[in-house]
Amino acid sequence: MTKTTEPTPAIAVRACVAILRGDEICLIHRRRPGGDQYSLPGGLLYPDEEASAGLARELKEELDLDLTGISDRPQLRWVQDQATTRPGSDQVFRRRHLIYVLPIPPGVRDAIATTEQDAEDSTSVVWVPLAQAASCHLYPAVGEALSQLAGPTAASGPAMLPAITDMTYSWR
Repeated sequence: MTKTTEPTPAIAVRACVAILRGDEICLIHRRRPGGDQYSLPGGLLYPDEEASAGLARELKEELDLDLTGISDRPQLRWVQDQATTRPGSDQVFRRRHLIYVLPIPPGVRDAIATTEQDAEDSTSVVWVPLAQAASCHLYPAVGEALSQLAGPTAASGPAMLPAITDMTYSWR
C-alpha cells in the first residue's frame, strides 16, 4: 500500500497585523547583533487554516490578545511576497505576508502582553509612534505602507506591496 501525504505549500503564508491605538502601533522588538528589528505581530498559518483564524490564534499566542472581545475585525490591507536568502544559507526563503490593520479601543491596549508570550526569550512588545515606526527596520518590510496610516485611513482592499528581496531587505 502506498502512503499519500498532503502536498507542502510552495510558499508559506504568514498573517500579521498593524495594531493601532491613536497614533501608535504595537510591534515586537527584537535586539539582534546586526541591530534592532521590529515585527508586526503574527505568524505562519497551518495548512488549510483560514487566515482570519490563524491571525486570531497567533495574536492569542503572542500577545494574549483575544479578538473575540473586540467589536472591529482586522481588515486585510496589504499582501507582500518575500524571496530572500538568510545568513548562512543559500536556500531561497519564501513567504507570502497577509498584512491586516486593526484599530483598537483604549482599554484593549492595557490588556496586551508586554513581552511576546510564545518567545523563548523575553522579547519586548512595544508601542511606537506610527511616524517613527515607518523608519524602523520592520518585518515584513511595510514601513512606507505604514506611513499611509498616519493620515485618514480610507478603507481599501488588499494591495500588493513591493516584494521583499535581498536587494530591499537585510536580515538582522
